[in-house]
Order: sequence, then structure tokens, then C-alpha cells
Amino acid sequence: MQRADSERTPKRPRCDGSPKTQANTPLAAAEGSPGPKLPPNHKAWDPEQVCDFLKHCGFSDPGLLDRIREKKITGALLPCLDESHLDNLGISSLLERKKLLNSIQQLSRTHVDTGKVINDPIHGHIELHPLLIRIIDTPQFQRLRYIKQLGGTYYVFPGASHNRFEHSLGVGYLAGCLVRALSEKQPELQISERDMLSVQIAGLCHDLGHGPFSHMFDGRFIPLARQGMKWKHEQGSVDMFEHLVDSNGLRAVMEEYGLIPEEDICFIKELITGPPESSTEDSSWSYKGRPIEKSFLYEIVANKKNGIDVDKWDYFARDCHHLGIQNNFDHKRYIKFARVCKVDNMLHICTREKEVGNLYDMFHTRNCLYRRAYQHKVGNIIDAMITDAFLKADPYIEIPGAGGKKYHISTAIDDMEAYSKLTDNIFLEILYSTDPKLDAAREILKNIERRNLYKCVGQTQPDVKTKIEKEDYEELPGGIANAKPDEMQLVELKAEDFIVEVVNMDYGMEDKNPVDHVYFYCKSDPSKAFLIRKSQVSQLLPEKFEEQLIRVYCKKLDKASFFAAQQHFVKWCSDKNFSKPQEKEPEHRTTPKLRED
Repeated sequence: MQRADSERTPKRPRCDGSPKTQANTPLAAAEGSPGPKLPPNHKAWDPEQVCDFLKHCGFSDPGLLDRIREKKITGALLPCLDESHLDNLGISSLLERKKLLNSIQQLSRTHVDTGKVINDPIHGHIELHPLLIRIIDTPQFQRLRYIKQLGGTYYVFPGASHNRFEHSLGVGYLAGCLVRALSEKQPELQISERDMLSVQIAGLCHDLGHGPFSHMFDGRFIPLARQGMKWKHEQGSVDMFEHLVDSNGLRAVMEEYGLIPEEDICFIKELITGPPESSTEDSSWSYKGRPIEKSFLYEIVANKKNGIDVDKWDYFARDCHHLGIQNNFDHKRYIKFARVCKVDNMLHICTREKEVGNLYDMFHTRNCLYRRAYQHKVGNIIDAMITDAFLKADPYIEIPGAGGKKYHISTAIDDMEAYSKLTDNIFLEILYSTDPKLDAAREILKNIERRNLYKCVGQTQPDVKTKIEKEDYEELPGGIANAKPDEMQLVELKAEDFIVEVVNMDYGMEDKNPVDHVYFYCKSDPSKAFLIRKSQVSQLLPEKFEEQLIRVYCKKLDKASFFAAQQHFVKWCSDKNFSKPQEKEPEHRTTPKLRED
């Protein structure tokens, strides 16, 4: 039984020296004047900043400061200094030694801005740097809570309710794990605290640019609503990151934690999107954020060389967990064996030669996820129906942007103030609207909720020598509508009655084998990197690494139209010499139709 408030023992007031009340600057430990402004994390200090700290603590001997600079003693090394080190630095006085050691001990005690620990269902208890927490606690990042990771797939797999928010936390954490492991194993790489923090920020912010229902927005909606515009969510991510930093005054905060915004923001953006568009193939190094000696850092968040990066590791583990699909890849094992080797004057992240089979398993897992979930025919058609609804609603939806200017769903990407307000919630805004102008869009969304979906007519594959190019996609519905069956049809179908999807299944590099672009090392000589060809691994590995599937859907839901659509599709496949469409089961079933939800 609780005591009355009047009987409770009053809380003891904290004294000013309590860690709970101290300033977040290490110099709060020193006496006297405020002194120079230094990053709160002493581990990020360079030798010159260490000298500033020592001068503030009363050590003004020029000889001592010169030796600190000469021996390149950084803030990370300060807690490691012992009596022998102090002797080498020329501090012979017992009193002076005690004073310096006390200052260093106080320095460690006063650094209380340690970030937060988050309990993640995939990676367990993860600790994130305080600067990452400052980024997370902004409206632009919190927006990711309202964007489904797998878009319309949630309507098929009811466990796939996770959002871009938690995936981004996971990628930021894994980026830190990999870069820190490389730094500890190979100190000669000279990975600085700035490097590690920038890589973590890039991992955290790599998906800031996703729109409603994730890839549906930049993969389906924008290409139809803004035809001819080549816009991807990566571009949105760097634009939103700049908006996040500027609108929340984070440049000064980044400086406090040892970053140089002019250089590191450029580096972070390059980690997300790749080399700048202005770069030429002739230049040996097209990145500006870091020199060629740090080339391996660009392979951590978004690996353009072979696709092995922390983004995939998190979505493999997280999506499999929520979809109920087995994940066969162990990223922790990969990190254990990862090391950097020099190849043709460039430094690349390599792994042990015995891990080559596990990498093929990783890309096989990717293919399984695409085949079973990401390209599920019902999930895709729900994405297509949401796209149709958004296209019909687009002229009538107004989103306020910078300066009060109004934007539509399709134009919000031009203004980050407006885009930061665009999430999956636009679906409910249309669904519950009473505006007559949104009637057509609202009806499509109601059909999704009632499960009155566009019907899948069938699926085929082009012959081995034929590949349908993107520029030909628009002509496919018209081609199927014009493929008149020999039998007379009671229903006339037009191109707009069909949706044709060309699904490219691959290992992430179109027709190429990504493992051909991975460098390995062996235990006997870990500094020498080499390639391993598929023929050296197993005879059971795939011969081809890419295939196309063509799926056709009919927007008309009555049986006569669906039957006519099937006839058109069969005739089109026959004319094109494509494989015979997979037979559709009759609609009058005697057993219940099973689906994942």
C-alpha cells in the first residue's frame, strides 16, 4: 500500500556535479572559464583538440603540447594513457601526472551523451550514437513510421505490417557494425570517427525519400504521373536529408560531434546515391566526399560493385521475419570474415574463399523473396489498383509546401516540405473523403477493401532469345487487345482494360552473376584478393541469372470479359511464340480458395 504524498521521503536534490545535470561538453569537468568549444564526444578529438583540452586543464607547456601533436595522440587514446606513456611525454612531476590522470578520468565520467538503446526484434538491443538519435527525433524521419516497407504486399501477407522506420534503424546499426569491425581488424585503414559516423548516418537515412507504399510510388505511380521524368527514391532521400538537416538546425550539432558538414554531408549523399552525375568514366575517382584511399567505405550502405551491403542484410532478415519465410543468410558471419584488400589501386571489402557458397545462398534468398513475396501476383495487382486510384485523385489532392504553395501527389517530390507530409495516410484520406471529385479513386480503394481485385489472366515467358525492353512496355496492352481470337467474342476489350507487367527476376545485376564481382582472400595470405568463378564452386549453380515473366491482368471483373481476356492473351502468346500461358483454374471452385492472409 502506497504512503500518502505527505509521508513520502522527499527526493534528495542533485548537486551540480551529478552526471544527470552536467553539460554535454567534456570541458564541464575543468575548472574556471568555459574554455574552447569541443565536440562532446572526446573520442572524436584530433591531436589539436586534445591540446586545447589540456591547455584548458592547466597544461600549457609548449614541449608537452608539441609531443602530443608529434605522437598523434587523439581523444580516443586519452583514456589509455598510463604512467609509462606520461613518462614518454615528459611529465615527470608526480603532482602533474596525478592532475592529468584525474582530468582524463573526469573526462570519461562527464561524457554522458551516450545515445540510446533500442530493442529491435531482428538485431536485439542496439545502441545508436546520440547524433543518430537527434536525426531520428525529427518530423522528416518520423514520417517513415507511416510508410509500409512492402507496400501492397501487406494485403497478401498479414505479418508484413512493418514500416520503413524500423528498417532504417536496422541499416544504420548494421552499417556501424561493419565499419567498426573493419576499423578494429585493420587499424592501418585509418578509419576515423568521422568516417564511421557518416557511414551510420547514410545507413539510417538511405530510405528517407520513399513515398506512399514504398516502391509502388517511385516504381509505378511517378513514371505514369510524371512521364519522362527519371526520379527514384534515392534522389528523394538525399533531398529529404538536406531538408532534415537544414530545417532542424543540425549542421551545428554535426560539428559538435566532430563532423565537417561541408565535406561529410556530401559524403553521406554519395553513400546513398552513388557517384555524382557530373562524373565521367575517364576519371579514376569520381567521388568527392572521400579520397580513393577510402573507396571501400562506398561498399557498405549501397554497394554498386556486387550488391552485398547492409541494406540487403537488414531487409532479408526483417522481411523474412514478417513474411514467415526462412532467411538462409547470416550477416554476422560475413562481418566476421570481412576485410579490406587492395585490387588494382582500389581498396575493396573482401571475404574468405570458403564463404563463396554462402554468398550464392544470399542471392538465392533474394530471388526467393522476389518470387514469393515482392512480386506476388496479388500484391502487385493491389499496388496497381492503388496506383490507378492515386492517378485519378492526383489533380484534386492539395498538399501545402514551402511558402504555402500547393502541390499534388505527383508534384510533392519537387518540394520537401510538401513531400514530408505525404505518406500511406493518403490512402485513407481518399477512402474517407466525401468530395465528389474523388469518387472514381474512392471506388477503386473500396474494391481493394472488399477484395474485388483486377483478375490475373495468366503468365507467360518470352523465348530465350527475346528480351522485352522498358521502352516497349507501353505497347503491350494494345498488342494483347489487338490479338483477336479466332472465335467470335461477345465482349470487346480495349488496351485500357489490360494491365501488363513485365517482371524481371535476377540476382540483382540483371543477367550478370554478382558473385563474379566479389573478391575473396585465403587464410594463408589475407592481403591478396582474387575472384572465384562459378565453375570452381559447384555444378548445381544456375546457368542463367535473369529471366522475364509477363503477367496480364484484366480490369473488368465480369466473367464474360475475363474469358475474352484469356482468349486474347492466348492468341497474343501464340503470335509471339511465347510459352503457353499457365492455365487458370475455373472460377466455380468446390474447395475454398487459399491465400496467405
